[in-house]
Amino acid sequence: MKAIQYTTFGKSDVLELKQVDKPLIKEDEVLVKVKATTVNPLDLKIRSGNMQKIMPVELPFIPGSDASGIVEAVGSAVTRIKIGDAVFGTTFGGAYAEYMAMKENNITFKPENISFNEAVALAVPFGTAYSVLIEKGELKAGQKVVIHGAAGAVGSVMVQIAKALGAYVIATASGAGLDLAKGFGADEVIDYKTQDFTKLVKEADFVADTVGGETQSKSFEVLKKGGKLISIVMPPSAELAQKFEVTAQFISSAPSHKKLEYGLQLFEQGKIKASVAKTLKLEDAAKAQDLVAAGGINGKVVLEVN
Repeated sequence: MKAIQYTTFGKSDVLELKQVDKPLIKEDEVLVKVKATTVNPLDLKIRSGNMQKIMPVELPFIPGSDASGIVEAVGSAVTRIKIGDAVFGTTFGGAYAEYMAMKENNITFKPENISFNEAVALAVPFGTAYSVLIEKGELKAGQKVVIHGAAGAVGSVMVQIAKALGAYVIATASGAGLDLAKGFGADEVIDYKTQDFTKLVKEADFVADTVGGETQSKSFEVLKKGGKLISIVMPPSAELAQKFEVTAQFISSAPSHKKLEYGLQLFEQGKIKASVAKTLKLEDAAKAQDLVAAGGINGKVVLEVN
């Protein structure tokens, strides 16, 4: 089968199209003929080698954190999924390929009214938004939440889920992302390039950080005492958390078909929209990663495999 892999860490030029063996599946896995995958910021961080101490990978490595496609084989312990099912879900590595092995627990069924591209664009955002807002954040109706990077793939789904939960949503974005965030239901939008959100927001219950850096550090100023800051980018400062008397943590989302199914319920109710910014072929993986690295992408960059 064809796959994108790299044998050394570095820039996008280390990505190569190769012919490799189909993966073998374990008893709790299914073999998926991949239709589409996406480029996530994590793919770039792993490729650079900077994540080796936290999330080590063995070379050669096939990147990719999500996939949609058709099930071609199932392991002996698989009970929920069957051959021929259209599915989508999340994983860790292996998705930039024609075939991949995925844990049954990490995938769910693709509805007929959503394309493979749209489904895969929602996979990581569904899981991450659920982990941040519901699992760790315990966001409640009536609470005030600030969502940074609200026009991005994950941020936009966070806005929509937060609104579905009944929260008051303040979104930060820029350019065309401001209108997108409004369209996703944000109650207020702040242009982070021209406005200082610390002067516009006070007494927030919760900050969802998809940006990191100075934005994360300044976010402590807008939280009320006892508030929460959850980041998917970098560990927050324990000193600032203590100073402002808030809870702050970095999380990575554990895959689960239940998280995907929660998001799908909202999608089918019309409360969540898929956001595909650009579609490229698998062979253009390096170009796609460079697009994501450049920033300013509102939505997912999808790689079509077949």
